[in-house]
Amino acid sequence: MNNQLVFSDYLIFFLYLILVGSYGYWIYRRRKSKEHDSKGFFLAEGSLTWWAIGASLIASNISAEQFIGMSGNGFFLGIAISAYEWLAALSLVIVAVWFIPVYLKNKIYTMPQFLKTRYNETVAMIMAILWLFIYIFVNLTSILYLGSVAISGLLPVGYNVDYLHFVMVALAVFSIIITLGGMKVIGFTDVIQVTVLIIGGLATSYMALDKVGGGNGIVHGFSILMQQAPDHFHMIFKKPTVESSQVDIDKYLLLPGILMYVAGQWIVNLNYWGCNQYITQRALGANLNTARNGLLFAALLKLIMPLIVMLPGIAAFVLMKQGHLPSMENTNMDHAYSAVLGFLPAGLKGLSLAALTAAIVASLAGKINSISTIFTLDIYKKYINKEATDQKMVWIGRAVALGSLILAIMFTWKDVLGISSAGGFTYIQKYTGYISPGVFAMFILGMFWKRTTGAAAVAGVITGLGLCYFFNEWAPAVFGNNTWLYTAYPNGNGGFEIPFLIAMGLSFFFTVLVMVLISLAGPRINPKAFALDTSMFKLRPQTTALIVMILLLLTALYIKFW
Repeated sequence: MNNQLVFSDYLIFFLYLILVGSYGYWIYRRRKSKEHDSKGFFLAEGSLTWWAIGASLIASNISAEQFIGMSGNGFFLGIAISAYEWLAALSLVIVAVWFIPVYLKNKIYTMPQFLKTRYNETVAMIMAILWLFIYIFVNLTSILYLGSVAISGLLPVGYNVDYLHFVMVALAVFSIIITLGGMKVIGFTDVIQVTVLIIGGLATSYMALDKVGGGNGIVHGFSILMQQAPDHFHMIFKKPTVESSQVDIDKYLLLPGILMYVAGQWIVNLNYWGCNQYITQRALGANLNTARNGLLFAALLKLIMPLIVMLPGIAAFVLMKQGHLPSMENTNMDHAYSAVLGFLPAGLKGLSLAALTAAIVASLAGKINSISTIFTLDIYKKYINKEATDQKMVWIGRAVALGSLILAIMFTWKDVLGISSAGGFTYIQKYTGYISPGVFAMFILGMFWKRTTGAAAVAGVITGLGLCYFFNEWAPAVFGNNTWLYTAYPNGNGGFEIPFLIAMGLSFFFTVLVMVLISLAGPRINPKAFALDTSMFKLRPQTTALIVMILLLLTALYIKFW
């Protein structure tokens, strides 16, 4: 095994950089006449095709937390972590059918704008600030850190060079260059990014399976995986008992069996895919059919993502058992993906490095553009300079993009947020999960219950955040470890925890209850409620056929690995 790159790897990697950079510049030159059109810059309004929307969704979603964090969870948990990917496919179907028509009919361009239109400016301002905070201090920092750790591990040893920080700055520079071209450049370069991501990711999985099978092909390698790691091929973990080991308890804390499917897993996915500026932004500038097709194309791609981001982790676990990866026995699970890359031949390492870089850069660019969009359209234009021209807004957006990335680097430089100790994927899911119950409650009730009031939305934000923190940090100490609501389990550090997906589900339930009770004190129909009609949700026959295909594939996967 050799983790070092050779000339052919560098050549392939630099060809990837040149291809993306050249294509991005060409797209930028084509729209240069509209360079100062703010809607075009932030939303690529009307210019993204369905395949560009779908590819951009996946390229922005799949990043270091999947390649590194989900592979690490594949090493530890197995195929069960695929629930995040496979239920995302179903969530995208729901968003395409029911959420996007509401946004497009009401000309919603940002998520704070949705809250202002449906509720009031107070709710919109609170959430704009909260989203900016999460995007910068949770998402940008974790993507930068995990990506830098993975890539720096492949660079030459023996030189007195701080590769971690060099890579961090290089990733930031490349992503900001793409971001400054606006959403159209991001969207169309993401088509290349996702192509490289899939090809490079599948090549890594292919070689890992072939290595597991002793060079006898991927079919034999997969059968060896299932034989030597049978506990890694079940979607549902059993509830721990007094005889359970701490390892089994730790797995259940991350993925609490069947209960996670009736609690937090839906909130995580529907909030992420349907109420998240970072994601919905790609579809909000398109017409309904284009947006729907793009979302459903992304749903199909999500079904194959575990092959790319989870399977190498299981392969690393089996290779460790076979004695090929002794270094993984006493190290962080987030090193699993980098360890597998060491088995790739010259050239393929460069392709896999390009895939990893594509995922990181696409996610950084998308996240930075969302930060820029929310700040410029929902804060700067409304509260700082109401008379700002399109040209001024575009330059403010670029300045905010650069500033947010510099801020993220400052907090990532020495991992002051503790991303490495938490585990990359878990870090993001847990801390974005603090706001998910309140946000999702506001959106789902705001869309489909006309009685929901602005006062209820403010209460929902506060209640959701407070309850999520309470159930995650304090509930066992206050109410005990076993109640009719939950069971807390030892976390291995002397304390007890409620699985965070269960805590999220409880927070959502009580948040909705509070919002409903407050709204019942208001008018029967809120004057700011959206007008809905059945024609908004009608589907074309080809759209229905595509949805049925997605559902059948998803059902088959769960039947196979339940």
